[in-house]
Amino acid sequence: MSTKKHIAILGSTGSIGTQALGVIALNPDRFELEVLTANNNVSLLIEQAKRFIPNIVIIANEDHYDYLQKELSELPIKVFAGSKDIADVVSLPSIDIVLTAMVGFSGLLPTINAIKNKKTIALANKETLVVAGDLIKQLALDFGVSIRPVDSEHSAIFQCLVGEFDNPIEKIILTASGGPFRETPFEQFDKITLAQALKHPNWSMGHKITIDSASMMNKGLEAIEAKWLFDLKPHQIEILIHPQSIVHSMVQFADGSIKAQLGLPDMRLPIQFALSYPDRLSNPFPRMNFNDYSSLNFYQPDYEKFKALKLAFIAMDKGGNVPCVMNAANEIAVDAFLKQQIKFIDIPNIVEKTMDKINFKDNNSLDDLLEFDHLARKQAFSIITENNR
Repeated sequence: MSTKKHIAILGSTGSIGTQALGVIALNPDRFELEVLTANNNVSLLIEQAKRFIPNIVIIANEDHYDYLQKELSELPIKVFAGSKDIADVVSLPSIDIVLTAMVGFSGLLPTINAIKNKKTIALANKETLVVAGDLIKQLALDFGVSIRPVDSEHSAIFQCLVGEFDNPIEKIILTASGGPFRETPFEQFDKITLAQALKHPNWSMGHKITIDSASMMNKGLEAIEAKWLFDLKPHQIEILIHPQSIVHSMVQFADGSIKAQLGLPDMRLPIQFALSYPDRLSNPFPRMNFNDYSSLNFYQPDYEKFKALKLAFIAMDKGGNVPCVMNAANEIAVDAFLKQQIKFIDIPNIVEKTMDKINFKDNNSLDDLLEFDHLARKQAFSIITENNR
């Protein structure tokens, strides 16, 4: 019997976090929950804590601390609050694996601290590598830390590479559903509503990542993440629209052979593989039946219609602080769209203008990246304010 792995879930109330708890619940002999954290959803965090009884629970929004403490006071659970405590908790010697499922830039510092404390990283926060890929990769090498991808596309690539050792990669093919607007003419983008953008055809995700999927910025972020995860050059990364979301991604090797990983669109599968690797655990999840899929379609994305995807490849090619700036501007723009302060079509335009405004810098320290993140957010907010006057 394998020794239990003790898990910290950073962002337990989001889509990835809640599904990860389901995986843990199915495998009590393999996993034990050590830490739960959330940003604002204190009610769900309390519900999760009462069910799983972790050692520590942390709420990022300190306004919720008193309520959280009161609700869990009769349980053997330590309660903390604030982003600093979330970044610090990963240093606990009792933690084996840190699942980083926080949204956006907020996942960077906890991930860095977890790496420095030699924890295995189950990475669901793509922005960490987008913003600081060079830094994260070097830290992982320095501390001998394994980074296991949780995103379905990167998990697919990871699975295709298992057993391939040093066989050279010619390219990887990241598949994308295309989101809800893959067949929408660009002329209609000006009329896209928030409700339409939040209705993803295949996946159930949080609001921010759903909007990123609709704009295809999410696929751009994944391309940058793949560059760092698999040591690739930008020209080795291809995006294909695959509406059925059955082929999760592919690897083409130097001999022309292509390996693909297939399955139903179910995030529990890559989550489970990241936590259990190298073992594959049995589960009761639905199985794919090829009789239900008489055809699987693939075609090139329209980089002019989905400008955000084009910007992501520009940022990846330029490197330096540009991906950090792009990510920060996108987070501000998406938040403004979710608050219905801007139109959907404005999102990539705000990102592009912000990228043009911030000076380029290569070889950035963590402090540099934190500063550029701040500057880009301030610039994007200023552009939004100016446009709304």
